[in-house]
Amino acid sequence: MLAALPQILLLTHGGWGQQLRESVRMVIGETSGVFDIALMPVDTLSEFHERVEQQVKTMPEGSLILTDFIGGTTSNVAARLSRDYAIGVISGLNATLLLAAIDLREQGNLLGHLDELVELGRNSCLDVVKQIKSITSGEN
Repeated sequence: MLAALPQILLLTHGGWGQQLRESVRMVIGETSGVFDIALMPVDTLSEFHERVEQQVKTMPEGSLILTDFIGGTTSNVAARLSRDYAIGVISGLNATLLLAAIDLREQGNLLGHLDELVELGRNSCLDVVKQIKSITSGEN
């Protein structure tokens, strides 16, 4: 029996995770198993925690939560839930990171890819002008 495809949950302040999902859909087409939950100004911590836990309960082992930034409610709730559920949590959500996670989950459990995803996310932040100059001038 094949293991269930890991899912990806985006936790963001104000709901930009939904917009990111729609942007990624423009690049790679329809994706299943990618969800988002927005933390809104009217939410209490317990309400947000409950909504996130309800989603996490349905996610296969080895799934992943991507949060917008470290130290905020989104990351704190995800970290707390990772103690009770076999999920990974990475902060610093961006399109490159999400695309890589979507691609890697085809290989199965994402927990073994956390370091790789963190490094990829870290390396995706570039000075575009400097990068282009480097490429066009032949420098590295």
